[in-house]
Amino acid sequence: MRMILALGNPGDRYRDSRHNVGWWLVDRLVRGWRFPAFAVEGSTAWTSGVRGSQPVELHKPRTFMNRSGDAIEALIQTRAFEPTSEMLVLVDDIALPPGRLRLRARGSAGGHNGLTSIVEALESDRFSRLRIGVGRPRDERIDLAEWVLARMPRDDEEAVLSAFTKAVDMVEYWLEHSTEATMSRFN
Repeated sequence: MRMILALGNPGDRYRDSRHNVGWWLVDRLVRGWRFPAFAVEGSTAWTSGVRGSQPVELHKPRTFMNRSGDAIEALIQTRAFEPTSEMLVLVDDIALPPGRLRLRARGSAGGHNGLTSIVEALESDRFSRLRIGVGRPRDERIDLAEWVLARMPRDDEEAVLSAFTKAVDMVEYWLEHSTEATMSRFN
């Protein structure tokens, strides 16, 4: 089974924020694949189906970004999957310009609290992540927490949404191939 974990924050306050672009992408996948609507169970909202030859579950942690690792720990106890090879995390990245995508098989959290929480829960940085660029503030005095919890300007949002066609292709390829093969094809 393949597991897709989209990082974000629950609640209307955060729905349109930079931090929730992972949720935006997973919503696009669910609609495009015509999977059932998300249902809340435990620490995530989730749905499942088969895409290509792969059974896949898609999850949105309901634990808030900084506690995403709590959701992973709960999933490991209740699901049969190997996080290092069968899980893909969809996550925002301020180090990338809006709409830029980067797939990695491992790596540091890069200051991202959601990824830090997952690394701590797994005691490893060996898990695949698709980073979705949301850009960095030009003014260094702007608080990064406020920045990622704010809505993007229209141009940046359009850049992110335009990148989702490629992101969907990347995720679909990843479902059938390794992360390394997907990186070679798309990065």
